[in-house]
Amino acid sequence: MFIATVVVSVLIAAFLINSAIFKITRNSRIVDSYAKLGVPDSWLNPLAAVLLAGAAGLVAGLWLAPIGIAAAIGLILYFGLAIGFHVKGKDWGNIAAPIVALALAAAALVLRILSM
Repeated sequence: MFIATVVVSVLIAAFLINSAIFKITRNSRIVDSYAKLGVPDSWLNPLAAVLLAGAAGLVAGLWLAPIGIAAAIGLILYFGLAIGFHVKGKDWGNIAAPIVALALAAAALVLRILSM
């Protein structure tokens, strides 16, 4: 079970780091998508910081389970809100990524709890 926890945690951490880099570098596709949803540009760096903290927490959680559990819960909340923003903005074309990320965060949470 622990190997599955490692694989899922590293996979989502890579996804989160990539997403954070797109926000920090102001990738035009990301900026346009967030603007369309009414998210101010000034939120991009703090959102990227949350993603990087989540990635670090998942990886650290491989050694300290409570940190990984807390990180996974935080990411579930983050991506739940992201899905809400996409639904509110009727942005169906970009909703898949936060749904997949939410599913991965939930899987990371369940696997980390089961591998304790």
